[in-house]
Formats: sequence, C-alpha cells, structure tokens
Amino acid sequence: MSNKEPKRMSRREFVTKVGQFSGASFAALTAMGLLSRSRGEGAPLHDLPPVSGERAAKVLILGAGVAGLAAAYELEKLGFTPLILEAAGKPGGRCLTIRGGDEVVETNGHRQTCRFDDGQYFDPGPSRFPFWHITMDYCRELGVPVSPFVGQNENAFYLSDRGGSLSGQRVRIREAKTDLRGYTAELLAKVANQGALDQEITAEDRERLLAFLRYEGGLTSDLVYNGHSRRGYTTWPGGGTNEGVVGPPHDRGDLLAAEFGLLFHRANEALYQTQMYAPVGGMDQIAQGFVRKVGRFIRTGAEVKEIRHSNPGVRVVYEMNGDTLEETADYCICTLPPPIMRRLRTDLTPQLRNVINVVPFQNSGKIGIQFKRRFWEEDDRIFGGVSWTTLPNAEVWYPHYDFFAKKGVVTGYYVFGPTSDGLGRITPEQRLAFAMEHGEKMHPQYPKEFDNAVSFNWSTTPWIEGCLAHFPRAMIRTFYPFLIRPEREFYIASDWASHLGGWQAGSFESARLVVKDIHTRATA
Repeated sequence: MSNKEPKRMSRREFVTKVGQFSGASFAALTAMGLLSRSRGEGAPLHDLPPVSGERAAKVLILGAGVAGLAAAYELEKLGFTPLILEAAGKPGGRCLTIRGGDEVVETNGHRQTCRFDDGQYFDPGPSRFPFWHITMDYCRELGVPVSPFVGQNENAFYLSDRGGSLSGQRVRIREAKTDLRGYTAELLAKVANQGALDQEITAEDRERLLAFLRYEGGLTSDLVYNGHSRRGYTTWPGGGTNEGVVGPPHDRGDLLAAEFGLLFHRANEALYQTQMYAPVGGMDQIAQGFVRKVGRFIRTGAEVKEIRHSNPGVRVVYEMNGDTLEETADYCICTLPPPIMRRLRTDLTPQLRNVINVVPFQNSGKIGIQFKRRFWEEDDRIFGGVSWTTLPNAEVWYPHYDFFAKKGVVTGYYVFGPTSDGLGRITPEQRLAFAMEHGEKMHPQYPKEFDNAVSFNWSTTPWIEGCLAHFPRAMIRTFYPFLIRPEREFYIASDWASHLGGWQAGSFESARLVVKDIHTRATA
C-alpha cells in the first residue's frame, strides 16, 4: 500500500464525476445540496459564492410582487441584507388569488366582497405556466405543490359571430380543427398531385408529401376530405355492434367565414401547451412560499414617494402609517409597475424617465363566476381547458381543480386592450351583465345555474394600475435596453423588463439577472 497522500478532488471535478455516473445528474446533485434547484438560464446563481463583511451590502427592494420577493430570496441566500417596501396590505402583487370573504377595492371607488364557497377560488392574474419556465423550479424549491392545468381541451368550444351558417353556433374545437386541416390538406394534396409543385420539390419528396397529407388530413385514396373520426362522433362507439357514427364535416366556406383558424395558434405556441401547471390551491401559493422565506424583510403599507441617488447608494422616501420615513441602501431594485413609477419624484436620468413613460403597460380584465352546478362537466363533458369566441368576452376558462364537485368557478371573460379598458370604466354589476349576456350564447345554462361573481380589472387596481407589457420590435432595439441596465446603483426588475411580459417567469429571470449583477459589483 502506498503512503502517498491521495489527490483531493475539486468540487468541479466531483460534480462532473457525479454527472457521468448518475445519468440524471441534476436530480443527484440537488439531492446532495450541490446545486440550487432554481436555475434560470439567463442568470445561474448556484455557482456564486456568498458575500460577507463589507461586501454584504444592503439592498432596498421596492414592491413585494414575485420579482421583489425572488430578488430578496436570492440576495439573502448570497449574504446580502434585503429590505422590501410594499404599499399594499399584503405581498404578492399580481400573483393574486381571490377566495370567499376577500375584498376587491378599485381606484374608481368600486368595492366587491367575494362570496365564493369554501374551496373555490379565482386567479385574476397569472393562472398557469408551462414546464420550461423557471416558475416550476421555484415551486419545487419553495415546497409549493403543483398540479396539471388543462391548457387545451379539444372538447371545449369555438363560438363565432363573423358570418356564415356557423355564426352563433358553438362548435367543438376538435371538429373545427379536424375539418379545416382536412380541407387544407386536400387542397395542397391536389396541387402537389397535379405537378404544380414540381419546381419546388423532387418527385420523391412529392410522394412523401402526399403520404403525409393523406394521413394528416384524413383524406381518402383519391385525396378528398369527407370527415374523419378525429373530429369525434355524433354517436360514440360502444359495446356490441355500436361502432360509432362520425358526424359530417362542416362546410369549408362556413369554417373560413367563422375564422376559427385564427384561434388555432394558441395550441401551437411554446407558451400555451396542452398541459400546463398551476399551484395547488391558487396562484398566490407561490408568493406565500417566498413570504415564508423572506417575510421578515417585508414592510407592508409602505408607499414609496421619492427615489434619489446618493453618492454612492440610493435614498428612498416613503409613507407608512401616516408618517414620512426614509431608507438608504447600497443598491435599489425597483419592481413597481410603470404607472406607479411615473408619479414618483426621482432624479433618474431623462432618458430612463422617458423610457418608463412610454412602456406599453396594457390592461387586462377577468371575471370569476361561481355556478350552482358544473353544467360544463355534466352536460357538455368539458373538464378543464378554454372555450374561445370571437365575441367580446374572448375566452371562457373552466376550473382545472375539483372535478365532479357540486359547484365551480368559471372565468367568464379574459380580455385585454380596449375591451378591458371599457370594462374598467363600468360597475361590477355591468361587467357581470356583459359576461352573462355573451356567456349564455356559449352555455345556455348560465342564467339558471348562476350563483355569484367577482370581477377584476387591473388598470383600476391600487398600486398596480395595469397588467403587462409587450414591446414592439422597434422599442426592443431602442428603449428596452435602458430598462435592463442599471443607472448607478438603481435597477429595474419585473416581467415588463424581460422578454416574458405577463409571465411570472419574466419577473424571476429579470430579478435573477439583477441579483447576479449586484453580486458581481459587490465582489469586484
């Protein structure tokens, strides 16, 4: 046996070896505590060493939405001292869930008290997320259980008022999709079979294309679409001799007139998948998960009034319990929405103030309607998912939890832009009438089964006054860069300062980038 001192293995070498021998290296490494479970691709934080001593800077965070909460959580893990100032009475921001007994107060003076039964709830803001969002990782790290959210349900309905014989008739989504795809495949197959594409593809590829179109479109051997079992049955298959009856396809011209095809894209985007995810019990469980970790750093009822650069650092003036107070810090992370930031007294540069003034922070509105009976399940066999309409109510969401329960809460409309602005200017009673009028056209059971409702409009929500921002391409090249770079020790972090506007993952990724930059500066 040799007495030679064994060579010590570095942490990096050990991690590499575990990855080679464990296969699923992420699971093995996190089980041993070697990697952080939250790992946003834009800002990996698990390799950053904690700071101490003079480098353990104080960071003032404005706003306790998920961007502010995530920033405080990551900063505290790295040894910094965060302090969050939040104007509202509770943290969470747009990560909000409404339950029975909750009060909804608007800036226009409207007040509502939710009267949902115990166990029923409504998410007026973010309601789901796809698997690839860092939101999933934070739920795992914070111990927030998640369950599937039915994003796309082919048994739900399309409803159009655009014309043709289908106008005003609800059509199963799978019927519209199968028929339109079948007709499109038929047309393309005939074009290819006639040699019209010979200059574009080889003869061999043409045969491959025709084989694909026959299968994908459900075409006959002579390249005709006559309907297919994919669209469903008028009589569903069963026992004995019951092999089922496939319904006749809808007329191609009527389908085009109804413009159902313009709604197909929501099932094909990476952000809107057939199966998505949501926290068990409501979206605010994510905020509560953060509060359990960093609640001691939050001051609620603290309304920011003024932001000033110090030399170095930042000074913030705020009001709390009728008193005017002041806080200083080495760094400041502002997560406040643009409408709120525009009213603050600051000495930010004119360039940054101008950018904040033009951020396209748009409105959104939803209504949660509790019904006495789950008629969408019992009568229409719709279990979760969304029905789409060209009517003003746009989207009707079915609850993704408590299947077979007696009652349920349906999202009676989900609207943006001018429609949501208009709903924000009318009373909650008028919003309900709007939802009932248009919803009854999709589900005639609405009037008989109605129980109670609560509506929510983000532009009239105190200390938020808006929902999300999507930047046009020209603004991404010109204004957007000012939002994602610090101005001295002042940073902005939010979903609207990311390329995931309206998603909690945008807030998380933005916050993590800021935390990483502060760590770099503090340790330089």
